[in-house]
Amino acid sequence: MGKKGKREKKGKGAEKTAAKMERKVSRRAKKEEEDLEALIAEFQTLDAKKTQVIETSCPPPSPRLNGSLSAHPEKDELILFGGEYFNGQKTYLYNELYVYNIRKNSWTKVEIPNPPPRRCAHQAAVVPTAGGQLWVFGGEFASPSGEQFYHYKDLWVLHLATKTWEQIKASGGPSGRSGHRMVACRRQLIVFGGFHESARDYIYYNDVYAFNLDSFTWSKLSPSGIGPAPRSGCQMATTPEGSIVIYGGYSKQRVKKDVDKGTLHTDMFLLKTEGSGKEEDKWVWSRLSPSGVKPTPRSGFSVAIGPNNRSLLFGGVHDEEEEESIEGDFFNDIYFYDIGKNRWFPGQLKVPKSEKKKRRRGRRAEADGAGGDEVEKQAPQGPVEIVKEVVAEDGTVMTIKQVIAGPADEKERSESEEEDEDGALGPQVEPCPRSNAMLAVKHGVLYVYGGMFEVGDRQFTLSDLYSIDLHKMEEWKVLVEIDPKTQEWLEESESDEEEDDMEGAEGGEEEESSEEDSEDEGGEEQHPSVQPDEKHADYLSRTEQYWIKVARSNMGPDAKEKKVVKVAHAMAKTFYEDSI
Repeated sequence: MGKKGKREKKGKGAEKTAAKMERKVSRRAKKEEEDLEALIAEFQTLDAKKTQVIETSCPPPSPRLNGSLSAHPEKDELILFGGEYFNGQKTYLYNELYVYNIRKNSWTKVEIPNPPPRRCAHQAAVVPTAGGQLWVFGGEFASPSGEQFYHYKDLWVLHLATKTWEQIKASGGPSGRSGHRMVACRRQLIVFGGFHESARDYIYYNDVYAFNLDSFTWSKLSPSGIGPAPRSGCQMATTPEGSIVIYGGYSKQRVKKDVDKGTLHTDMFLLKTEGSGKEEDKWVWSRLSPSGVKPTPRSGFSVAIGPNNRSLLFGGVHDEEEEESIEGDFFNDIYFYDIGKNRWFPGQLKVPKSEKKKRRRGRRAEADGAGGDEVEKQAPQGPVEIVKEVVAEDGTVMTIKQVIAGPADEKERSESEEEDEDGALGPQVEPCPRSNAMLAVKHGVLYVYGGMFEVGDRQFTLSDLYSIDLHKMEEWKVLVEIDPKTQEWLEESESDEEEDDMEGAEGGEEEESSEEDSEDEGGEEQHPSVQPDEKHADYLSRTEQYWIKVARSNMGPDAKEKKVVKVAHAMAKTFYEDSI
């Protein structure tokens, strides 16, 4: 048998294995999903009581991740839908709709009758039809315990002009899934990949479906060529020619009983049509070998389409997986992919032109005054760092760094760097490292909302909002700061009451935990006999990893570990003493 015949046989074998696994997962998941369907139906009954559109000005949405943030095609607005939040004990799912007014920097909650059920890890795509449409497909609903999952396969459209939700019932679409990707391309919605998980099994997909926005029909594509392996959470972008680019993603496989091994994919593919983009056209997979500097391996990154024919990738996490634990290294960097040049490059903040003029003037003034009378000494005009400490409800201390840029210290930059028009800038205000954030681009400005990061066993879910002009790449702007009052964390409990589960699953109505609920609250009340130095040692043992991350962020990646730990301990002691 020739090589081609072997490949075909191998491909058919893989298809049979995948089909067998899907049937297995489907059988085991059926019982779980039947249980959750009743819960979802109850929530939909509550939503059905809404009979009119209600728009209310409101503070920024509560912390969340894995929602969708989309730019309105006709207005200076961003649309936030869905998402999830975990407080250490319960998982909250949302189907709230928020609109962010870019010009006014204000939020509005929009309650619309009969919305899609609560979900996260779905996909949303905007098209400019009839005043704008927001299409939503798939996603998942989790039980409050986070141990059971329901994967949606429904398709919804939000008519932005009339503010009405409509469920589109069309057969032949993708199976229920989350973590998939969807883009609008030539009057079609193209869906790729994702995964389906039950309590004991899971399956990852690499299939491709197209939904025709004119005929409202689904079709499964069967591209020729060798395509990506099954995965979720990849980057998916369209080219001006109507092709689709896939990069990265995550999948896992079982290596032995109760032990899974994750794979961070870093390969890249092009899905190209041989016709004009019609349903009957043939699609072809081909592998891409881009030039430039590719992103470091990661999962949980967020993606968007930027100006100048470039897609972008932000943040994510690289997990070091062991059999018993997972340690994550979170990112807040940007990588651009130039679709036309097939090239990756990192996004770096640039020195504003006005800043360069100040530096040149400063050097000339120094040269003029060098031979004359003694010049009055002035304070250094380097960047001024403002550090704010915020204490969460459970006593955990977090820091928010803001750097007001001034002329850089001459000793820290070489002359060639100062004269470089595209030179990278020093420390700046920027979003903290995170994964699963929500991105949108409007008028060439990138907006980053929410997401999460971990410190030890604790998860911090964010509700901050940042923006950066992708044309200039000069500075991040803080539009919404972290609110420490929203940082709730409850230690795992042995048993969860059903009423609490119902309340948590409903979403958007969670209560702040009382002081008695948190095991990490107020050291004095819990340990009245502990001396101050012992209390500090206890505080340090609980927060050491957090302070090490903060110290490393301040000192840079080249700092020696021993020195980083020393500085972290000093910072922890200072903040502890300030708080008592």
